Amino acid sequence: MPVILQSSGGGGGSVEYTEYRVTLALIKWLKNTSQLHTAFIMHAILLFVPCALYLLSRVVQPLLSPLKSIPGPFWARFSNLWYFNRLWNGQFEHENIALHQKHGPIVRLGPSHYSISDAESVKKIYGPGSKFAKSAWYDSWKHPAQWTVFSDRDIKRHSETRKRFTSLYSMTSLVHYEPFVDHCADLFVERLNDFAENGEILDLGYWFQCYAFDVIGNITFGERFGFLDQGHDINGAISALHGVIKHSTLIGVYPEWHPRLFGILSKFKSSGAGGREYLIKFVQEKLKLRETTFGGDSAGSADTKTEDFVEKMMMARAKDPEKVTDYHLFIMGQSNVMAGSDTTAISLSTIMWHLLQYPETLRKLREELDELTAQGRCGASPSFKETQEMPYFQAVMKEALRMHAATGLPMWRTVPEGGAEIHGRFMPEGTVIGINTWVAHYDEAIFPDARTFRPERWIEAESQPEKLKEMNQMYMPFGLGSRTCLGKHISILEMSKVIPRLIQEFDFTPLRKTWRTENYWFVKPVDFEVRVRRRNQHT
Repeated sequence: MPVILQSSGGGGGSVEYTEYRVTLALIKWLKNTSQLHTAFIMHAILLFVPCALYLLSRVVQPLLSPLKSIPGPFWARFSNLWYFNRLWNGQFEHENIALHQKHGPIVRLGPSHYSISDAESVKKIYGPGSKFAKSAWYDSWKHPAQWTVFSDRDIKRHSETRKRFTSLYSMTSLVHYEPFVDHCADLFVERLNDFAENGEILDLGYWFQCYAFDVIGNITFGERFGFLDQGHDINGAISALHGVIKHSTLIGVYPEWHPRLFGILSKFKSSGAGGREYLIKFVQEKLKLRETTFGGDSAGSADTKTEDFVEKMMMARAKDPEKVTDYHLFIMGQSNVMAGSDTTAISLSTIMWHLLQYPETLRKLREELDELTAQGRCGASPSFKETQEMPYFQAVMKEALRMHAATGLPMWRTVPEGGAEIHGRFMPEGTVIGINTWVAHYDEAIFPDARTFRPERWIEAESQPEKLKEMNQMYMPFGLGSRTCLGKHISILEMSKVIPRLIQEFDFTPLRKTWRTENYWFVKPVDFEVRVRRRNQHT
């Protein structure tokens, strides 16, 4: 029976609270609260369980892996975050060498990433006919909707594309490009004369990039970009390229994020994605301009020495538009612009840096040039052919690129179907492995005094065929096998045309005893400041 509560007042009014209604309200409140609580718990479980399972798999999977005994940094066993952090610091080439010195020929850099230092594995991983495709890290080196020669992971397509371009970059084609390089070398020497006359300090690494960029413009599009004329970063092209390289290096650690972030980041030129969009449009505009001056089958100069890359490609397209398409023309131009300046500028910088750090080597090289000049075998501006007959100069170039290769990260490859044995360890298919050029070049089993700049090692090895073969097998400043840098010979041409002139005409004094570099795939000097004076104007 309901309990009736009456007020004690005399107004006769009463407030009735039934036990039933109070109980019902309480039950309803408890039920709603319980539902909310249950919903909260369920949502928490739905969020927590996948995260817990993911973290658990990250812990358990490495412990169950057949490669669990491979040594390396502790946190690299569980996540790629360790590798990302080390890349962010920009000094990984040195750390990679130290890791191999500590742990041996196979070192873990991530849950499924392993750095290799083994001469016997070089041919298997990178040699002709290798089935080791590039890893997903290279996806970040392209627009998500495009493919390029450098980043293409499809072995068959890469081979077919490369065949379309090989003749453009061959040694036999260099003679046609030499006048383009001479033009830029002459202008570079003029700029150095200006610095010498005014007593100004210059960043030689930056000016080497201006030279390399203008050479690429001349060879590719038939006109210099104007960096040597202006002396500054025209329209931010160099900074855009730097942003592209840093972005690609880092985001490549988590390649699945590249297409997700690219659309957003590409709206900002200061970002790596925005820099790529800018450089893509830059190339497209250059090609569009050239299209207006191209006349089809009859195009091209009667003197093939004046034909640039674009003209040669357009003529090939006119003859066979199915074999050479507009897209092939575009990716050739893009590859030259994005990969053609940094590597050469770094190589030029390291040659000059080591010559300045080793005065005796510089003296020997000048003696070789003086002797050849006296014999009439070398002009004031040596031809490429003449530089090929300078044994000490060739050794200097080779040793400098051994000491400081342009690239300083592992060249990642994916173990093919069926797995592969690497240095006595079976690597399951899908495992990512790679050799860092710096690790190979500082292998003391191959180069006993690896940290010493000694060009003579290459000359001495010529009388020891087996030793020379062993050294060349681990020498990879331009990559190896079917993935060897297409522009290798162009880069060597640029170096050969300018280094002999600079050391004969100028003296350089570096402002620092050491230089600072940063490694985001390319190991780039950032403070190669020098004073320059003409050798015949010493004061």
